[in-house]
Amino acid sequence: MPSNSHSRIARRQPLQLVAFAAVVAALTGCASGHEHQAPRPRPNAESAAPPPADISDRLEPIRQKHSVPALAVAVIQKDRLVALGAVGVRKHASPETVTTADRFHLGSDTKAMTATMLAMLVEQGRLRWDTTLAEAFPDLRETMHPDYRAVTLEQLLQHRGGTPADLTRDGLWARLCKREGTPREQRELLAKTVLSWPSAKPPGTEFLYSNAGYAIAGVMAERASGEAWEDLMRQMLFEPLGMASAGFGAPGMPGVIDEPRGHAVGWLLTTPMEPGPAADNPPAIGPAGIVHCSLPDWAKFIRAHLRGERGGSGLLKPESFVRLHTPPPSGDYALGWGVMESAAEGRCLSHAGSNTMWFVRAWLALDRDYAVLVATNIGGTAGERATGDAISELIRWVREQTPGSAGR
Repeated sequence: MPSNSHSRIARRQPLQLVAFAAVVAALTGCASGHEHQAPRPRPNAESAAPPPADISDRLEPIRQKHSVPALAVAVIQKDRLVALGAVGVRKHASPETVTTADRFHLGSDTKAMTATMLAMLVEQGRLRWDTTLAEAFPDLRETMHPDYRAVTLEQLLQHRGGTPADLTRDGLWARLCKREGTPREQRELLAKTVLSWPSAKPPGTEFLYSNAGYAIAGVMAERASGEAWEDLMRQMLFEPLGMASAGFGAPGMPGVIDEPRGHAVGWLLTTPMEPGPAADNPPAIGPAGIVHCSLPDWAKFIRAHLRGERGGSGLLKPESFVRLHTPPPSGDYALGWGVMESAAEGRCLSHAGSNTMWFVRAWLALDRDYAVLVATNIGGTAGERATGDAISELIRWVREQTPGSAGR
C-alpha cells in the first residue's frame, strides 16, 4: 500500500474550505474559471504500440465502495502507456459518463511540473538552484524580511524556505481571491506581501508544506524569463510533451457537461461545481496547483520522469532529474515529489493533490520502471480513500502482468 505521508498536500487556504457546498463555495469568489481551456484533443494513441488495456472493471467496485462520482486511471510501464480505465459520471446525478480522454484537476500534482519547468530554466542559465530571494527580488530590498534574504530556489521547492502555509494574514487571501490585475500581478502581490512577514519556520531547517513557496518560485521564473508562468508551462512542458489537453483551472465550460465537474463536499450535500468563481484556487498560487489535463496526457509527463531516471529523457539532463528526485538529508520531500523506499517496489516517488473538489495521486516505482495515476472528481475523505484503494489495486494489476513479481 502506498504511503499517505504526502496526502495532506494541496490543502486549499482556510477561507477556501467548503463547509456548506455550493452556497459557501460561491461566496469565496475564488476560481480559475475556464479562461485557460485548451481545445479537446483527439485520442493520440501511439501507432507503434498496442492500445492500452481497459482496466475499468477493476475500478467500479472501488468507486461504489466510496461513493465517488468517477474514477480514472493510467498505468505506465517500461516507457509505454499500458492501461487506462474510467468509470462513473462527470457530474453527480447526471447521466454523462466519464471517458479516458476527460480532463481532471491535478491540484498539487502541479508542483512537480512547476519544478521541472524551473529545472529547465536552471539548465538554460536563467536561474540557479542557489539563486536567493535577495537576488531574485532586488526591488524588495527594503521590505523583505531578513529571514528570507538567503532562501534559495531549491529550498522553496523542497518546502524548506520558511514560507507560511496560511495566507489569510493581513487579508491577503481575500485580496488574491478578487483576482485584481493579471495573474502575474497577483503573484507579485503574493510574493511582496509574504516576503515582508517573518518566516513561519527557520529557513533551511524544517519541512513546512507551503503553496506560497511554489507561487514565489513561479515569480522567480517569471522575472528570469519575462514570461508568465502559464506561458512557460505551455511552451516548455505541455507543447514539447504533446499534452494538448493541459490547461489551468477547473476544466470544462459552464452549462455544458463536456468535462467532469469537481464536487464540493458539505456536511449534508455533495454538490457539483460549475467552472467559474469558486471552482478553483486563484491564479496567484497557480504554480502550486491549478493544472488540469487528461490521464493520458498526465502520463506523458510521468513518462518523462521515468525516462529521466534512466538517463534517457531529452527534456532535461540526467543530473537535473537526479536533483528533482532527491530529498535533502534526513528529508522525504524532493522537488515536487515525496520520496520513499518500499520493501516491495524499491525507491518510489509519490504525490497527492486536491483543491477540496478533486483528488489525484501519482505513484512512480523508479526501480521497477512503472507508474500508476489515479483521479477522482471529488475531494475530502471519499476522494482520498478511493484514490488510495485504486493505487493499491493498480499495483496489484502491474504485479499480475509481470512474471516473477508476486510476493515482492
